Amino acid sequence: MSAYDSILVCVTRQKACERLIRAAAELKKEDGTLYVIHVTKDSWNFVDNARDGEALEYLFSLSKSYGADLTILNSDRIPETIAQFAEHYGIQLIVIGEGPDGSVDSFKNRLSALLDETEIQIKSIPNPCAM
Repeated sequence: MSAYDSILVCVTRQKACERLIRAAAELKKEDGTLYVIHVTKDSWNFVDNARDGEALEYLFSLSKSYGADLTILNSDRIPETIAQFAEHYGIQLIVIGEGPDGSVDSFKNRLSALLDETEIQIKSIPNPCAM
């Protein structure tokens, strides 16, 4: 199995994202860097929603427990924002989750197209509910 110097994990506010962070941590070289990113749409407001605040606190704690840096960005252009982040930080591998039905959606296709001329790889982690 390959080990990477820099991995970016794309997460949502769901607690099920731990499987993505754990999988990425296992793919990272011992001295590598692990980043976790959550991109919210500009219209989403975390400040006024206690449940979202709890989810973000969970993501922060979880990221730290794996030695990862958590970044939260606002953008309506989510794949583009992730691609820019990955290029800026020299990411070698982006880890994303598959949908509940095991599908690879338009998000991965768009991200792949944006990174087509780079050496950044994308790995989809299966959803255990789809198995």
